[in-house]
Amino acid sequence: MRKWLYRLLIELTNHSLSSKLLASFAKSRFSAWLIPSYAKIYHINQEEMEKSLKNYKTLQQLFVRRLKAGARPVDDDECTVVSPVDAVIEEMGIIRENSEIIVKGKPYSIAEMLGSAEAAQPYVNGFFFILYLSPSHYHRIHSPISGMIERQWTLGRKSYPVNRLGLKYGKRPLEKNYRLITEVKAGGKRMAIVKIGAMFVNSIELTHTGEQLVKGEEMAYFSFGSTVVLLFERGSFAPDPRIAAPMPIKVGERLGYWR
Repeated sequence: MRKWLYRLLIELTNHSLSSKLLASFAKSRFSAWLIPSYAKIYHINQEEMEKSLKNYKTLQQLFVRRLKAGARPVDDDECTVVSPVDAVIEEMGIIRENSEIIVKGKPYSIAEMLGSAEAAQPYVNGFFFILYLSPSHYHRIHSPISGMIERQWTLGRKSYPVNRLGLKYGKRPLEKNYRLITEVKAGGKRMAIVKIGAMFVNSIELTHTGEQLVKGEEMAYFSFGSTVVLLFERGSFAPDPRIAAPMPIKVGERLGYWR
């Protein structure tokens, strides 16, 4: 009953019209009066922001804010993989033989997530992370490793919530939501950075140009809170023993080691 009610409410509100209205409001000067209360409710750390709060003229500008130089030091060991986002590690683990991952007790297919069984095959028996960004988080996405972009593609149209309720009761949001996938190769191994749109606002904006990525370099941003899924090719990655789920993590902090 609870699952049915949750899905019904989402279907009634997750409309192209409501999405456009919300996006338009967030980008308008009328949204500015919400900025002080938004910053207070979500405990935005104003000390690390590039600008003072009064310099953001719309909610959209605050959502996509940059940070002061040095606010997110990047682990400089060349063998490490770092978090691409400020987030909560919601789940982590091994990708199963049938190309499934288990998130909140629910199976998700990475073949569906990536668009085909062929795209998923290198990641079978590899490792995954689910990194959830709330509205309070810094929304810019940075590269977790240095490497070459092999391929980049988009899938999906509508977006459902990717918070804990969404993952538990939603219509398989990690597989179905609008998503932008970047596949990166380094040292003969690959990883996929899956950027998943949140409810209402599908906007994922690329800021990186070219084929070369440098660890810690900005590559994109979300216009609202969302989720990043990291998929590692089998044999390419070993998690740091201190990492567990759930736990908070910031851009540049070590997730594990590239083999």
